[in-house]
Amino acid sequence: MSSFQRARESLGVRLRELRQDAHLTGRALATEAGWVGSKVSKIEQGQQTPTTADLETWAQICGKPQRIPDLTAALRSLEEMYVEHRRMFRTGLPSRQQSIAAIENTTTLTRNFEPAVVPGLLQTAEYAKCRFAEGDEGDEDRGVPRSEAELEEAVAARMQRQQALYRPGKMFHFVIAEAVARSLVCPADVMVGQLGHLISMTTLQTIRLGVLPFDNECHTPPLHGFFVFDADSVLVELYTAELTITNSAEISTYLRVFSRLADAAVYGAEARALLQRALEHRTTHHGQRR
Repeated sequence: MSSFQRARESLGVRLRELRQDAHLTGRALATEAGWVGSKVSKIEQGQQTPTTADLETWAQICGKPQRIPDLTAALRSLEEMYVEHRRMFRTGLPSRQQSIAAIENTTTLTRNFEPAVVPGLLQTAEYAKCRFAEGDEGDEDRGVPRSEAELEEAVAARMQRQQALYRPGKMFHFVIAEAVARSLVCPADVMVGQLGHLISMTTLQTIRLGVLPFDNECHTPPLHGFFVFDADSVLVELYTAELTITNSAEISTYLRVFSRLADAAVYGAEARALLQRALEHRTTHHGQRR
């Protein structure tokens, strides 16, 4: 169970106790609030996240309006763990890159596993632009698609983040699945340039880059990508949201998972040879299509 889910269930327990202290059934509370009958049970069981308005209504009906600030603070903490992309990017793609850079700038050792795409810190500008463009479905809050200028600013911000790779005292350990080098998630010519860049990055002193080959035995399934910043926090990027994990036990789990994936990966000359084969395959296929 994630920190987010535990926190949501904890909030649900507090709300259930508040309702029971008021001698109200779940149905009675829902009726008074004008909610569907299942809403109360879903919130109490941690299956649904209440809104600030929900908490205010709940506390008022239970005769405990003084509990609203405390409950709202718990909800705010919960929301900080799990942030929807729509809300995260409301201030623009470039600002999101800057906020990640702020975390990286205070981190000594950044670990990053990616099963499908090139890590942001190792992307070329062309590859990065493809990722931003394909991952962007427009700004629904503003009702307009993101502009070309915003995409260019986001790419520039990501390139600026990469300066951390050259700073003394910083270390980066990347592990990527072979699928990263084989999957065509961008135009072929962009992928050719990206693979060449990855090969050159394997020689950088501040970087340790491992590739997890398809044929290597790995007992830990590479389910999703994640970052571990020192041993302080874990960042997991999902399709619709981002999850920040600060629970020490969960961080330890991610550190163990990363270690197992890293042990199954190849490095140095072996990694370069694998990437070179992928580059030659992509170059040949691209040339044939042309």
